Amino acid sequence: MKAEKEVSVAADYSNPAYYINRELSWLQFNQRVLSEARRKDERLFERLKFLSITSSNLDEFFMVRVASLKDQVNAGYMKPDIAGMTAAQQLQAVLSATHDFVEMQYSTYNRMIVPGLSKEAKLEVRAYDELAPDEKAFVDDYFAEEVYPVLTPMAVDSSRPFPLIRNKTLNIGALLRRKETGGVVGARSILFRAKKTKIKTAGNMDESLDFAVVQVPSGLPRITVLPAKEGEPTRIILLEEIIRHSMAKLFLNYDVVCASPFRLMRNADLSIDEDEAEDLLVEIEKQLKRRQWGQAIRLEVESGSDERLVAVLVKEMSVQDNEIFNIDGPLDLTFLMKMYGLEGFDDFKEHRYAPPQDVPEIPAGASVFDAIRKGDIFMHHPYESFQPVVNFVSQAAVDPNVLAIKQTLYRVSGNSPIIMALAKAAENGKQVMVLVELKARFDEEHNIGWAKMLEKAGCHVIYGLVGLKTHSKITLVVRREDDGIRRYVHLATGNYNDSTAKLYTDVGMFTCREAYGEDATAVFNMLSGYAEPKTWNRLTLAPLWLKDRLLYLIGREAEHAKAGETAHIIAKMNSVCDPDVIEALYAASAAGVKIELIVRGICSLRVGIPGVSENITVRSIVGYFLEHSRIFYFENGGRSELYASSADWMPRNLDRRIEIMFPLEDEDIRQKAMHILTTELEDTEQAQVMNKDGTYERVDRRGKDIVNSQLQFGREAAKTAETAREAKTNTRVFTPEKPPEA
Repeated sequence: MKAEKEVSVAADYSNPAYYINRELSWLQFNQRVLSEARRKDERLFERLKFLSITSSNLDEFFMVRVASLKDQVNAGYMKPDIAGMTAAQQLQAVLSATHDFVEMQYSTYNRMIVPGLSKEAKLEVRAYDELAPDEKAFVDDYFAEEVYPVLTPMAVDSSRPFPLIRNKTLNIGALLRRKETGGVVGARSILFRAKKTKIKTAGNMDESLDFAVVQVPSGLPRITVLPAKEGEPTRIILLEEIIRHSMAKLFLNYDVVCASPFRLMRNADLSIDEDEAEDLLVEIEKQLKRRQWGQAIRLEVESGSDERLVAVLVKEMSVQDNEIFNIDGPLDLTFLMKMYGLEGFDDFKEHRYAPPQDVPEIPAGASVFDAIRKGDIFMHHPYESFQPVVNFVSQAAVDPNVLAIKQTLYRVSGNSPIIMALAKAAENGKQVMVLVELKARFDEEHNIGWAKMLEKAGCHVIYGLVGLKTHSKITLVVRREDDGIRRYVHLATGNYNDSTAKLYTDVGMFTCREAYGEDATAVFNMLSGYAEPKTWNRLTLAPLWLKDRLLYLIGREAEHAKAGETAHIIAKMNSVCDPDVIEALYAASAAGVKIELIVRGICSLRVGIPGVSENITVRSIVGYFLEHSRIFYFENGGRSELYASSADWMPRNLDRRIEIMFPLEDEDIRQKAMHILTTELEDTEQAQVMNKDGTYERVDRRGKDIVNSQLQFGREAAKTAETAREAKTNTRVFTPEKPPEA
């Protein structure tokens, strides 16, 4: 047995066959989201929402990941990834898989969602030609009054070049033919004297046609609800359908030969040479403007579009054949989220999930600082309210005893109460230091605005660090108290975003332990003054220490297994694809360590490889809330350790970001964190398990209780909050009567 272990540990864990390509793994994740839209036991409008999410997910995937692959191909980059695939091979595989995925998306939409909406919800999506006469009259009036004044029809000819098509915009392309006017003279003939554009037909014949395009305005509602009598189905029509039908009204001197919607996706990844950028703020502002005009990477056209029209788009956009997606239905399914918000369909939505509950240790209206002094406080969002975190900063902003507030911000809400509190704190004369990460993808412009506002309020603002993203979630409040200076710290796995905190599952902890306070001070001193501490009490930071710490913890479990001791790892995160970490997990598995991974998204390791990963299981939970927390458990021979972190096990998190991992030491908190892990490992309703071939399938429920971990967490939080309220209500204080005055 010992010899077998030695052979296993000595194995070559870098073998490409042991790994799944990161991009293909992500597509598997989006497939799991799509599977929720295809579940017949799911509420209809929740299925609609999941289908919308797959569309927005795919957009970001193309703008960043596919764009990066195309950049690598264009640059001639040939180094293979951990799965042995070159950039060109990855790009080909990803595009092929995406075509299959999109086909499944629209099969779901056309064969499941649309019939379901019509049959169950009496909600119908209509084309103009399918409308009744009174509905057509309504649409025509709506176009004339609301839509027509906003539109900008753009013809293409020798005097008017092909317009720049912005990223992600929905457009209507048209081929036009001049009407025979019977002899136009004077100024009018001069106006339309421009040479016509020759359009190449599919039959290789030239035909005198003009091309025109109209952008579908993003400022107008995508969905228009048609008037209906009581008892009749609710009918809607999409904005692009209204515009397409009315194209002739925009080009009065032309016959519309054909008109079809199209949508272009561009490279939206920011490439910033930070070493050469004198002012990061200015450089990012420049790059944001360029994002709209990046290289075309995907062209969506409606199935059945005129081949001549498509040929014009392909030529002008310079897209390859495998980058053209023929869509059998409405382009950009994110409109389904707007449909989800329509009134009158609550019966088709999920109502089993309780709203965020009060944190028992911090009753409404209580001082957050008083509560923290009683002991560390653990919070599990969104089952428990995010409001105590907001109150932590807002109370500090007006507390005369608070001397300083320091915080890192990656993503915040559009009307962030935390931002407002920080500004108020600075105005009240407190020392406020805020690191606003300007490189938070797709939130750059948002964060730039907040950064400028905070500076004006008097805060010390740091715009991130050169070459690194600051992804850590930490807040430090320094307060003068009767017994001296006390430091209060909040650490978390999720962003300081009060909106997403209602949708993302995350954990956070309040503490005023001196060891954490010292480390928090060291973190902010390092961020603001490049003062790297010699030692840390509790916190472990990337990119300098966290990866080594993780490798040590995993390796320690392997040593325990070799010694015949209990060895067990449970790790919950969003993604795992760091090759060094995966190799360490393989070595630990080969040594006999039981490894249970709960990974929502990308997972590049394979399970069930003989002698390598036989002791590893991977499950993914895709549910009502977005799983976002990172919690790690190491058995350590019966002396278990638990951690929470802002970091996934990915190269970007461990090597190129400021991240924090913090231990959970309080016994009550440890039990709560362990309960999260064990409950998710027992989930039989939302969990999918990885097979040996890298695919996923739902948990076999035979002989098992039905467990929905998210639903269970919500019910438990509601019960705990109710118990706390009852205890407070039933508490009586008996005050003795004072003796009567003489």
